[in-house]
Parts: sequence; C-alpha cells; structure tokens
Amino acid sequence: MSVQDHTHVRPWRAIDRRKSRQIHVGPVPVGGDAPITVQSMTNTVTADAAATIDQIRRLEEAGADIVRVSCPDEESTAAFATIAKAAKVPLVADIHFHYRRGIEAAKAGAACLRINPGNIGRPDRVREVVQAARDHGCSIRIGVNAGSLERELLERYGEPCPEAMVESALNHARILQDHDFHEFKISVKASDVFMTVAAYQMLAEAIDCPLHLGVTEAGALRTGTVKSAIGLGSLLWAGIGDTIRVSLAADPVEEVKVGFDILKSLGLRHRGVNIIACPSCARQGFNVIKTVETLEARLAHVSTPLSLSIIGCVVNGPGEALMTDLGFTGGGKGAGMVYVAGKPDHKMDNDAMVDHIVELVERKAAQIEADKAADGLQAAE
Repeated sequence: MSVQDHTHVRPWRAIDRRKSRQIHVGPVPVGGDAPITVQSMTNTVTADAAATIDQIRRLEEAGADIVRVSCPDEESTAAFATIAKAAKVPLVADIHFHYRRGIEAAKAGAACLRINPGNIGRPDRVREVVQAARDHGCSIRIGVNAGSLERELLERYGEPCPEAMVESALNHARILQDHDFHEFKISVKASDVFMTVAAYQMLAEAIDCPLHLGVTEAGALRTGTVKSAIGLGSLLWAGIGDTIRVSLAADPVEEVKVGFDILKSLGLRHRGVNIIACPSCARQGFNVIKTVETLEARLAHVSTPLSLSIIGCVVNGPGEALMTDLGFTGGGKGAGMVYVAGKPDHKMDNDAMVDHIVELVERKAAQIEADKAADGLQAAE
C-alpha cells in the first residue's frame, strides 16, 4: 500500500491549517480550503516578451501555479499584454512606486497586483489603482519587506522587527479596506528566518486574509533552500500560509521545485515522484547516489504523485519499499529486488534497473491518470 493511501489514519501527520478567507488570483483560489499554491518570479527583462514568455513556459512545466512579473517601466506594461495572453497560469504584476504601472498592468491582463498601497502616493492615486484592480478583476498582494519599511516605523522601532513589519502590513490593509476592497493577501518577508517567522505568526493572529509566505533574498540554491525550508516549513507545519514563493539566486525553475519539495515533505501537496533514497554506504549493492541523480532527471516530467524507494541494501530496503508505490533494493551479484505496491515482485539486473524503473513509473502514472479520468467520467454521468 502506498504511504499516500493511508496517511489519513495517522493523526500525528495532520496539519490543522489556519482558517483564512479565500480570494482568487485569476482562476486560482488562494486561501480557505484551497491547496497551497507555489509561485515563482521571472528574472528576464519584461519588455522582452519572447524571453519572458519562454521562462514562464518553463515555470509552467515545473508546476508553478502563479508567476510574478516585474513591471518597472512603461515598456514592461506594454509587453505585459502579450505575455499575459501567452501564459497558461495567472500572472502577478510587481509594481513599486509608479501608480500608473499598476493601472496599465491591470488593463493588460494581470490577475493580481503586488503593491504597497502606502508607497503608491497620494490617496487619489491609491484610489485609481484600487479601482483599476476592481474593474479588471485583479486581486492585490500587499508585500512588506524588512528592507524597505517606512521611515516613520524605522524611527519609532529603531530597526526592522516583526512588530514594525506587521504594523506596516495592517496599515496597508486598512487602506484597501477603506476603499471596500477585500480581494487581497499579505506577505511580511525578511532575509532573517527568525524575523520572518515571528512576523507571520503575529500577522496570522491579527487578520484573516490569505498569507503569502517567503523568506526574501534567501541566497543561492543550497543556502537559500535550507533557509526557506526552515522558515516556510516552520510556518506551514503550524498551519500558517496559503501560497509560497522560495526566493533563490538561481534559475526560477529551482524555486518551484524546492517549493513543491517543501509542501511534499509536509504532506500538503503531492506532485511528481517522491524518491526515498538512502545516503549509501559500504553495503550498497549498486551506486545509489548516481542512480538517484539519473532517476530524478529522467522522471522530472512525471507530475502524477508517486513514491519510489531506492535503497542500497536489504537493511532498510524492504521496510521502505513497504511504504512506497514502487521500489528497488540492492542485493548482491549485480542484481536487486523490484517492489510493487510494497511487495517483492521480481529481480532486476543493476545494469538495466534505471530504464526498467522509469518504465514502471511511467506505466503506473499513466494508469493512475486513466483511473482518475474514468472516475471523473463516471461521476459526471
């Protein structure tokens, strides 16, 4: 039996999510009982529509639910209309300071505007941006960063801190609420994990809107992944968070992969093949590390949730295979045991093992998708 099949009888694995009201980013629900969404952001020059569309395609293939696109100038919002039409996922227009960019992006097809109402300018300008969002069906994300807090708050608190970040967020939320606009979510990000977690914990108690999680400027691929896993993982485990973005100084596709891995590790989203693998030792019957690297690359196209155990020897192999859909455990004499649905099924030579496992996974995924389609058709009838 797959581990996914019986997690519902394990109360110690359950996460009680914070009750937030639901908004929409285009057709994608955020908050309430909707799945936690994974976001990323393009790093191309937005005015180069072709390059930006190409990167969005790659993010879509990786599974991104929502993609953010920076709109720093008029050339960017002019290209945004072409980009939005080509995108299969809803786009968030990242707006700072220039209220006209927000209005232009809303008209050009943005599903959401990422702004701080307080830095848009005069009240009449805020009103125009909010009205444009309302007229074009855009939601808004209030994005507070520790590195760009208002001067008045920094003078009062002395330095960036969770209390200042939450006060900033609530002040911005009040501006939208005063305009009778409630389709908004909030983020309170810092590069410091402790500050980030504390700010979100405070904000979660203070308001019922959806929360967008992130540790901002987390760093390069390895260090940024670790920081994000600690910060986001702590919050998600506590039930806080409705949508996430892992901020990495790396290919944005890696942000999506890490985001799903974090959710997958907590049982909050299941996408693609979850490979359980041993770190290997002198007992290994085959090269575990090289095999897992190869399988990760060869199975990256599979989006159907599946679990696969790749264990080097029989110490833990049979036990791990018991809890996965498919498995391979190293034995001796150049061969190992293939497990199907937790049970030993047949032996396979190490030399042919990778191709064989890829074939089994693809076949299993196709069967799952066919069964789902049949169930859906049956339900419709």
